[in-house]
Amino acid sequence: MKVTMDQEIFKLALLEKGLPEPILIERKAGQMGEHSHPFEANALILDGNITLTIDGFSTQYNPGDVFHLLPHIKHSESYGPQGVQYLVSRKEAKN
Repeated sequence: MKVTMDQEIFKLALLEKGLPEPILIERKAGQMGEHSHPFEANALILDGNITLTIDGFSTQYNPGDVFHLLPHIKHSESYGPQGVQYLVSRKEAKN
């Protein structure tokens, strides 16, 4: 289930959860092959779109959509023809 919200509500939700201040990420049209991150990601799409593929299942996120990705989850990313711009809070995983 996709969640949508605006920037102010997104930032308040992060604060309430004790998550770090989000940073702005911009990606040009294209894709990033399968990889994982050592951090948890909570992101709000601002412009363009991104498609995340996990275990063969793809979900496209558009402006206003929020996604949550747990650490060490293998996934690939595809950015729409206009690229994508999003805010993301990254919380390092505990070992």
